[in-house]
Amino acid sequence: MKSSAETLSSTAPIVSLASEPDERVAPQRADHPATEEALAALNRAMAFAEPLLAGRVMDSGEDAYAHAQGVAAILASIGGGPSLQAAAFLVYAADFLQRPEDVVEKAFGPSYASLVVLTRKLVQIQRAAREAQLGDAQRAEQTERVRKMLLAFSKDLRVVLLRLASRLQTLRWFAASKRDCPVALAEEAKAVFAPLANRLGIWQIKWELEDLSFRFLQGDEYRRIAKLLAEKRVEREASVEAARLQMGSDLQSHGIPAVVYGRPKHIYSIWKKMQGKHLPFEKVMDVRALRVVVADIPACYAALSRVHERYRAVAAEYDDYIAKPKPNGYRSLHTVVLDDEGRPLEVQIRTQEMHEHAEYGVAAHWAYKEAGTKGYGGVSAAGEFEQRVAEARKAVLRQLLAWERDFSGQGAGQVQGRFDDRVYVFTPQAALVELTAGATPVDFAYALHTDLGHRCRGAKVDGAMVPLTTPLANGQTVEITAVKEGGPSLDWLNPEAGFLKSPRARAKVRAWFNARAQADTIARGREAVEKLLQREGKTALKLSELASQLGFKEADDLFELVGKDEYSLRNIEQLLRPPPAPSEDDNPLLKRTASDAPTARGGVLVVGVDSLLTNLARCCRPAPPDAIGGFVTRGKGVAVHRQDCSNFRHMADRMPERVIAVTWGAAAKAGEAAYPVDVQIEAADRTALLRDISEVFAKERMQVVGVHSQTVTDMHGRTARMTFTIEVADASRLQQVLVQVGQVAGVRQVRRR
Repeated sequence: MKSSAETLSSTAPIVSLASEPDERVAPQRADHPATEEALAALNRAMAFAEPLLAGRVMDSGEDAYAHAQGVAAILASIGGGPSLQAAAFLVYAADFLQRPEDVVEKAFGPSYASLVVLTRKLVQIQRAAREAQLGDAQRAEQTERVRKMLLAFSKDLRVVLLRLASRLQTLRWFAASKRDCPVALAEEAKAVFAPLANRLGIWQIKWELEDLSFRFLQGDEYRRIAKLLAEKRVEREASVEAARLQMGSDLQSHGIPAVVYGRPKHIYSIWKKMQGKHLPFEKVMDVRALRVVVADIPACYAALSRVHERYRAVAAEYDDYIAKPKPNGYRSLHTVVLDDEGRPLEVQIRTQEMHEHAEYGVAAHWAYKEAGTKGYGGVSAAGEFEQRVAEARKAVLRQLLAWERDFSGQGAGQVQGRFDDRVYVFTPQAALVELTAGATPVDFAYALHTDLGHRCRGAKVDGAMVPLTTPLANGQTVEITAVKEGGPSLDWLNPEAGFLKSPRARAKVRAWFNARAQADTIARGREAVEKLLQREGKTALKLSELASQLGFKEADDLFELVGKDEYSLRNIEQLLRPPPAPSEDDNPLLKRTASDAPTARGGVLVVGVDSLLTNLARCCRPAPPDAIGGFVTRGKGVAVHRQDCSNFRHMADRMPERVIAVTWGAAAKAGEAAYPVDVQIEAADRTALLRDISEVFAKERMQVVGVHSQTVTDMHGRTARMTFTIEVADASRLQQVLVQVGQVAGVRQVRRR
């Protein structure tokens, strides 16, 4: 007597009733007729491959020709036409040809030749990825990249279907021959191929891959469930057959034509439901199940209504996937009822079109994955990349499978699905790396590690030295040569040079140059502060304490502002020099200027005081109609700042009692005086730049009274940084002039200081 595991071999349905035939036995399905030309191509391919494959043994131990036959039969079972079946024979025959692409192209045409080359290359890459020595975390990342690679690597979607069928045939062979399947093969089938079949909507292949990989990876659990199913197998099959006949007769008698099948049960799905819902085997509702196929959607609901009238429905076990399809496009009505003996019976009701979709994946949706969070069978969105894959591939797959079924005699290569914005390459350790299409070795280095990208100086691709601007192709192995210390080149940021394709890598290079520029600015500011401390005889003062007293969290924050010339050293001088003893005579609030004129120096009036000495602060250079504020200094009257001046804000925070309200006088408001303002300009250094900018100011009748310029090398190349001091009567007019300066060739940034 056979064991339960043998009886329930995954090479055949677990519940097999005569009413639902096994479609795996013939290379061509009778319900999808093909042209004589297509069938002739299939026969020629079989005749071409047989002498090459006869007696050959594959790496797995399979007979090569038998494997090709099995793959062709599986493709036929999911609707693949003769041309796709013919490709199965040619792909394996190519392993034993000297120049396979040329030979196949000459005998069968360029479409088959391309398919052979792509499939063989993909097999090699998968083998390398499978054999890579990686840790658990890296292995998980590797698996996800292999999943994506199966979709993005090949130009021809037939490659993906061939790989699915090939892996299923290999697992079938291990099961039939009762040999131990290599763990890596079974793991890849479970983690890569079964989810891919699910994304394609090809449930036949999905469930069988899951059952077989479950059998090889968790043999004890597989045998336990198989034994539970086998213990009452004969009784269960008899009861399912009786229920099938009873339900079909009842629907027919009530005017609802329907075909009722006994639905095969899959060990892995039963085990997964037990795990996900924490149920014992006895509580799994759909061990006994029927599938009802009717003519149209109204008939689906009519059949459901009649089933609920005839049998008692189980509460909370009804799902309407017609009104609300599953994310992958699956549609059916699901319900669980109790038969006349009180035993649960799952019933699925669908149209023939829905059945075709569920079995053969005609309208597959690929943007969902199996590791979802909605219970044992939930799905969740797989991310932006796979959503784009779904939109790009969904319609193509539908056309491909329909075209393969109803072969019209056109070239097979005319139906292709391309998704060309990714490439997949390997490290020397065979770890798979996903890159933007057109990526270079420098992009590859940055994808591995930012520091490796900075230190990259050379690269080998498939063992040969190549320029760093070389675009990488799918399946290549890339090795980076790096120096111990160093940084990126400015040339890498030049798009025309072609060193970088990835925006992420480009951002890392910019960040490196920004950090270096910031370090130079901090060093310049530190030097200026230390020189000031030397002049003041305060070298013993800790820089961190000084920064804290000035309101900065870190000393580097102070140095950076000083280095950018955005924080005046006079603020530090005022802090370091002890104030003189106050007296009534030198109280600046009571001191008057010699003149009794209503307008003080600079055309500024101090609110509430007739004529107080005022000075326009050089750090921000206010001009009418700027919002201004006053700060009472020691012995120099009131310093007038723009209210948005950083120095003014710092001083006001530290000594708010010295802030005083000021306003522009009548002369300033009338435009009778001129005020100096600073304009900072950053531009690409070039000949005649200073002349072109000066001409703009001259044209607008603004007198330039000072210019300071320096040239530095940064991420953009040679950059000129200029400060123009110009005189204006009305600062509101300045913005219009700055817009014109910004239009001068090479100017990147212009702003009032």
